[in-house]
Amino acid sequence: MQLFGGLEGRVEKLEAENAHLFNVTNILARRLAELEKLLDGQPLAASVPEPVAKPVTKAEPKPVKKEESDDDDDFNFGDDDEEEEEKGETEMQKMKRLAAEKKAAEAAKKPKKPAPVLKSNVVLDIKPWDDETDLDEMEKAVRGVFMEGLTWGDSKRVEIGFGIKKLRISTCIIDELVGLYDLEDKIQELEDFVQSVDIVSHNKI
Repeated sequence: MQLFGGLEGRVEKLEAENAHLFNVTNILARRLAELEKLLDGQPLAASVPEPVAKPVTKAEPKPVKKEESDDDDDFNFGDDDEEEEEKGETEMQKMKRLAAEKKAAEAAKKPKKPAPVLKSNVVLDIKPWDDETDLDEMEKAVRGVFMEGLTWGDSKRVEIGFGIKKLRISTCIIDELVGLYDLEDKIQELEDFVQSVDIVSHNKI
């Protein structure tokens, strides 16, 4: 079909050129006749205005309609898929992306569970300087030690020997907030009462 479309355009072009040549030939024939009359001594008739040849407009070739065939249908079935790939994201990739976004949004809406608070029971032995140390005053001073996450528990007097007793006291601490070494240092600062501090037991709750 493309071959016939090209021939049709050439034929139209040749017809336009022939029309132009025909006009030029007529003008030359009339001028030749006038010249012969002049040579014969005959008066020239009133000059008739020469017809002006109209400019020949080049006919635009008609668009050739491409005939659809079964072969075209066979080879064009993948055009839609190619267009989707050119867009940069296939349908499967889009579905996966939307599913991931939905999952992330749902996870963001769920309230976060607070981390479990880890606690420990710690038993301390606090030794006085001698038998003259007032254990009641020493215990009062020890319980006066404050740390965030520290709770004092039960206490009792334990015989050491030679009439000297030590203070055994239990505590409950939040592991994240209370360091045992820090607690020992704070109790050890009670120099008027405390000679030493020992950890008897340390059990996770």
